[in-house]
Amino acid sequence: MINRTAAGQDRITADYQVDTGRRVCEGSACSAFMAHITRPVTGFLTVVAVDIPEDRLPGVPVQAWNPDPQPASRQRTLERAAIWLTANNGRPVPYSQGEHWRDGYRQDCSGYASMALGLPAPGTNTKGLADRRHTRPIAMNELKPGDLVIDAIGDNNTRHVVIFEKWNDAAHRSYTAYEQRSRYGTSHRTVTYGLKAGSEYKAHRPLQYGD
Repeated sequence: MINRTAAGQDRITADYQVDTGRRVCEGSACSAFMAHITRPVTGFLTVVAVDIPEDRLPGVPVQAWNPDPQPASRQRTLERAAIWLTANNGRPVPYSQGEHWRDGYRQDCSGYASMALGLPAPGTNTKGLADRRHTRPIAMNELKPGDLVIDAIGDNNTRHVVIFEKWNDAAHRSYTAYEQRSRYGTSHRTVTYGLKAGSEYKAHRPLQYGD
């Protein structure tokens, strides 16, 4: 279930499901299916997290699974990013620099961003995401949904990356982003990375969007 304790949040609405070809297990329950849910949040949820005896949702259409749709979509990036908010049996995926989640990606910030972008598992590191093989630098005020804000300086304890979703005001004083962060795991929150003068955080546009 997505949330067993909050009223009205223990039910999902799904319009289709896909067979990912990767079987995951939780206790005695196993499934390779991911359900595309439209309520209470939008995104994909492993069927293992749904409290049913079947390995797929009964009565929900099955569509072909294409983990790397072409052309790449900003919306698809945000949908993938949202998966980890509830993938841990309705809870966020925990942060770890050494562990890998069930989908094969590292549970740190760059592994999470790689998953959202559909890059090969286990994902590249933060410096790799800032490399021109994957992204190009842009001005902060040019950020669009699905772009990245990256601090690629320092070591693995100081580097960081978040996935931009939207500006929170016309003055661009803060923005909403998806983030995999220490202690909290997958988060969807307001941040200000890169908005102060001299910040090490820089905006980057994934080349896969083609713009």
